[in-house]
Amino acid sequence: MTAWVGAPRDAGHVLPLLRAAHLGPCLAVTTVVALLAAGQDLSVARGVVVTAAVLAGQLTIGWGNDLLDADRDRRVGRADKPVANGELEPSTVLTWLVVAAGACVVLSLLVGWRSGLVNLGLGVASGHLYNLVLKGTAWSWLPYAAAFGTLPAVVTLADVPHHWPPAWMMAAAAALGVAAHFLNTLPDLVADAATGVRGLPHRLGAGISRAAAVVLLVIASLVAALGPGAPGAWAWGALVAVALLAVVAAVGRGRTPFQAAIAIALVDVVLITVVAS
Repeated sequence: MTAWVGAPRDAGHVLPLLRAAHLGPCLAVTTVVALLAAGQDLSVARGVVVTAAVLAGQLTIGWGNDLLDADRDRRVGRADKPVANGELEPSTVLTWLVVAAGACVVLSLLVGWRSGLVNLGLGVASGHLYNLVLKGTAWSWLPYAAAFGTLPAVVTLADVPHHWPPAWMMAAAAALGVAAHFLNTLPDLVADAATGVRGLPHRLGAGISRAAAVVLLVIASLVAALGPGAPGAWAWGALVAVALLAVVAAVGRGRTPFQAAIAIALVDVVLITVVAS
């Protein structure tokens, strides 16, 4: 156990801190925002700032999740959790969480109070509401719908002049977010059940949750492709790919359905952020 409190003094703490931040989902959300900023033709400066603001917020959500779940992770032997396995002191993670939170507030407001309030009040707040209250309830999907659904608004409200994104874009992003919740929870269903976590995916079970994720991803694909009007060649090609992947997800065995669903999610990200912009 380390004796100091605060920022790490050696590079050995960098990787554990990144793992504790749930780096994969964190970077996935940040990448979506960066693509949205490019697709909406934000200036480079505004695009960088709004992307950094979302990244900082996502870091706070990941670190907050690991801090709150440390005892539960320890009980089920989660060796991949740096706080639970003793690689990191909780005080160290808390210090970095506070730093990231401060950076998130400053960066969010730098691109305008409208974008800032949406990011802080709906995006980041939804993530922490999930961690603190809704993770073990039937409403566990709601923070994902709110946070993902408003990501396009975080970007467009940072534009000059500011504007709200079209409803179809927010609806597609919300469906993608709820699907991400189902997919993200699937690997941890057994461990979560052992510690009393009963979010919506746990109540539905693995099979129904996986099917629900695929259905939501297909809906997101259709909304993103058809929402802007007559689909172009790229959009039609994406829909064909989604249809084929949905069949694979429906009839596949083992991890194949999960991998097919992840592939559909990637296609949806392209549709929402690039093809449909």
